[in-house]
Amino acid sequence: MTLERQTEQQGQQRVQPQAEAQTDGDVRRIALLTSGGDAPGMNAAVRAVVRKGLYHGLDVYGIKRGYAGLLADEIQLMEPGSVADIIQRGGTTLYTARCEEFKQPDVQDQAARILARHGIDSLIVIGGDGSFRGALALARRGIRTIAIPGTIDNDIPGTDYTIGFDTAVNTVIGAIDKIRDTATSHERTYVVEVMGRGAGDIAMIAGLAGGAESIVIPEAPFVLDDVISKLRHGVERGKRHSIILVAEGVCRGMDIGDQIADATGWEVRVTVLGHLQRGGSPTAFDRSLASRMGAHAVDLLLGGETGKMVGIRGSQMVATDIAEALATERRLDLSIYELAGILSL
Repeated sequence: MTLERQTEQQGQQRVQPQAEAQTDGDVRRIALLTSGGDAPGMNAAVRAVVRKGLYHGLDVYGIKRGYAGLLADEIQLMEPGSVADIIQRGGTTLYTARCEEFKQPDVQDQAARILARHGIDSLIVIGGDGSFRGALALARRGIRTIAIPGTIDNDIPGTDYTIGFDTAVNTVIGAIDKIRDTATSHERTYVVEVMGRGAGDIAMIAGLAGGAESIVIPEAPFVLDDVISKLRHGVERGKRHSIILVAEGVCRGMDIGDQIADATGWEVRVTVLGHLQRGGSPTAFDRSLASRMGAHAVDLLLGGETGKMVGIRGSQMVATDIAEALATERRLDLSIYELAGILSL
């Protein structure tokens, strides 16, 4: 009988362990939380952690609202039914919150004591670089900790992809396709601002796949006159509409739109996609990636690992020291950016 079938018939009953836990250091009770900005696919990772943990006979606890919820003792026992019907949902059913006070050593000490009071020996953290720093702090306080990269920005070294990135890119592409219909009808230039914090991954990949005429990202030199010259060249050869994709880490899309309008006299429209990029049902890629990462995080704990992050390189799951990942400068593959520029001529 499959685990899904057991869940349907047994509801909230505990699933019987299907394999003996092979542990180093006697891992018995694990907790997980989602922290920072939400990302599509986080729920799939939560589901994988809970069910993989139960499969190995572990007690699994969910912590609501990230590190803030940990400090508030919002900790609950998870059952197979706790994660039923969430793999397709965006956001995070554990909720999330930002917790600036968690940067303080005495607060981190308090969090470790709360986990110890519940008998929780291991923690899995799903989030971005800020969440990783919190995870590393707890690892240094004796809590076995594994981090899973969940952020649409794709800005974590040590992995080719983060959970939520693929879905966010597809959301942007869908928006570009719709905007292009209107841009074509009205013969206008559109500036589209996308998220990514200091990383240009979303803008670069969505720009390539969406056929943007120009892409502005933090990792490549940006001269507005070059963008305007390219637009003028397009008009000279009969092009009547253009889309410029701007990563938020460079500047405001509205500022670029105003400057283009002032320099050309053209009618320029600006769209800021904002938090639309974080929501929505995760793609098949993100669901699969999150499921694999969640399961691998449990395997790492059972193998005695701590202070590690899960990642994917090629098609393989890998583990990297969190400290190493945080200290590594992440580099964008600018050959993709250059290709997008060539194909948009």
